[in-house]
Amino acid sequence: MDAGVLNGGVTTPAPSQSPAYRERLWPTPGVYVACLLLIPAGLFVFLPIDMTIGIVAAAILFLGGIGFFVLTTRTIEVNDRAFVAGRASLPREFVGEAVGYDGLGATFERGPGLDARAYTMFRGGVKAVVRVENTDPNDPTPYWLVSTRRPEELVAALATP
Repeated sequence: MDAGVLNGGVTTPAPSQSPAYRERLWPTPGVYVACLLLIPAGLFVFLPIDMTIGIVAAAILFLGGIGFFVLTTRTIEVNDRAFVAGRASLPREFVGEAVGYDGLGATFERGPGLDARAYTMFRGGVKAVVRVENTDPNDPTPYWLVSTRRPEELVAALATP
C-alpha cells in the first residue's frame, strides 16, 4: 500500500509533508562583518608566540564564529500538522489569529507590549514579527511572537486551514 490510508475500502491520501511556509532566519550581513574582527584578535594574541600559530588561530576563530551563527540559525515552518518555530511546535488546531508587525508596532510587541508568558523567538537584525494566538486552554502561553523577514506570507500561511 502506498501513502494512503485504507478506510472502509476507500483509500484516502495522507496529509502532504511539504510545508505551506518555510523560512530560515539566516544571520544578517553585519554578523559576518563582525566575525571579521576575530581575525585581528587571533593575530594579536597568537602572533607573538608564532606566526603560523597566529594565522591558523585567526582562521579557526573566524570560521568558528561563522559556523556558530550558521549552525544556530532557526527555522520557521507551517505545515499540515503544526506551526514550528525553532524547536517549539504548536499544533494547527491551537493556532489562533496571526498578526504581523513591522516598524514601531514590532518594537512595541518585542518590548513594552510583550507578555512575560509568551513564547518568543527573535533574531537580531530581523525587524518584523508575527504574533500568533495560542488557543490551547491547557497551555499557559497566551501567544507566540516570532521574528520573520516575510510577515505577510507567514500570516497568510497560518490563516490557511
